[in-house]
Amino acid sequence: MLQRFWAWYEKRYRVIAPLTAGLFLLQLVHLYWMTTNVVFFRLYGYPLWNPSEFWNSVIAIVDYTEIPAIITSTLLYLHQLRQGGGWRSILFLILINSQWVHLFWITDEIIYANLTGAVLLPLPAWLSWLAISIDYLELPVIFDTIRSSLRLLRNKKS
Repeated sequence: MLQRFWAWYEKRYRVIAPLTAGLFLLQLVHLYWMTTNVVFFRLYGYPLWNPSEFWNSVIAIVDYTEIPAIITSTLLYLHQLRQGGGWRSILFLILINSQWVHLFWITDEIIYANLTGAVLLPLPAWLSWLAISIDYLELPVIFDTIRSSLRLLRNKKS
């Protein structure tokens, strides 16, 4: 059954890889919001960008696209490992799957509340910063999946 799955995956790799990159592009919106709203507020006392309540809700919904992005990128790097990928694929698997810790351990709402003073569940500030740092660990994976997808699309045309 696993062999059939990987055969199916290989046939659709040219679609799945860009889809993964697209999901991650949405995460850049969330990371921008977190940096300019949450982190900037904590460091300087005011947000650099404070979208309306509506846009905050949209960004929160966009953040949930991280779940399929983690799953599809995990499959992508497992596929690369099967194709002979080495330490790089393992590193990216570790970086992207560290996001599960962030998703299920400390959600953005708890971090936001702690760093802005609207505390729901009191946490030490260092723990909130650790959770934010984990969120940024997806950046190398985001850039790698985008670069790989662009390469795939470019090679398709030639």
